[in-house]
Amino acid sequence: MNADALSTLHAHLSTALQAPPAETRRLFHGRGRCWPGLEQLTVDWLQGVVLVSLFKEPSQEQLQALVASLHTLTQQAPWQASGAHHLALQHRYLPQSTTEWLLGEPLEQWTLTEGGLRYLLDLGVKQNSGLFLDMRYGRDWVKANARDRRVLNLFAYTCGFSVAAIEGGARHVVNLDMSRAALSRGRDNHRLNGHDLARVSFLGHDLFKSWGKVKHTGPYDLIIIDPPSFQKGSFLLTKDYARVIRRLPELLAEGGTVLACMNDPSLGADFIIDGVTQGAPGLRFVQRLDNPPEFPDIDPRSGLKALVFVAGAQ
Repeated sequence: MNADALSTLHAHLSTALQAPPAETRRLFHGRGRCWPGLEQLTVDWLQGVVLVSLFKEPSQEQLQALVASLHTLTQQAPWQASGAHHLALQHRYLPQSTTEWLLGEPLEQWTLTEGGLRYLLDLGVKQNSGLFLDMRYGRDWVKANARDRRVLNLFAYTCGFSVAAIEGGARHVVNLDMSRAALSRGRDNHRLNGHDLARVSFLGHDLFKSWGKVKHTGPYDLIIIDPPSFQKGSFLLTKDYARVIRRLPELLAEGGTVLACMNDPSLGADFIIDGVTQGAPGLRFVQRLDNPPEFPDIDPRSGLKALVFVAGAQ
């Protein structure tokens, strides 16, 4: 992160803030490795809050230069015109993902909008804020394909897919996640959007110990799989994704659909396609969803993978 890289970042943000997005969007995605020296930095527009995230510890000199550049940005016309009022710098490489508030009083929660839907975020207190912005097209797809369907949302986190599904007319959504706190935030997100919680279930369980509960509430017309790459003591993508895939035939209704997602940059889409071919041969691959344009990547294999499969013959 030398002077040239910071100059590139400054110019990029100045341009983006001249006409900020109406909804939440990523402003700068250095992790796609398209800008040398900025590979470990991202910037998100949270509708008045600008969140800068560092994923690798810089030198003290580099950090001071970055902070100085960001402070300069807040004094210039594009920032003033954008309506931005908070600037946060999150140190994702630290165990607690410490957040510095460079402008504005600290915020612990913030409500944002995506696709006309509202979501409640945690800022400055957790590693992840509560909504993965690169999955925007995935949530759009679920909203467009959920009508009258029974939906199973595995590794639900804060239930972004569930919110999209209910908004799209799903009959019922079952959310499963080990974190009851995340599911509680999922309830908040549904309430924010005026949804009928009688159409939503929340199971705070370890999936691999709860197949009976999951199967009991099925079969499902749409199953969403969006696991972490690694969750200590509960999930290792390279071992456990296949275990989920093998159970799909007994959970999926005839003619049902699966949205299988993965965000490990070291694995390509073939990891999922091959896994489905071996573990659930009754499913056929239909399409890979595009990623939002604000997430460019020098290698398409490394970006988010969101793949659609359908049960039954072509």
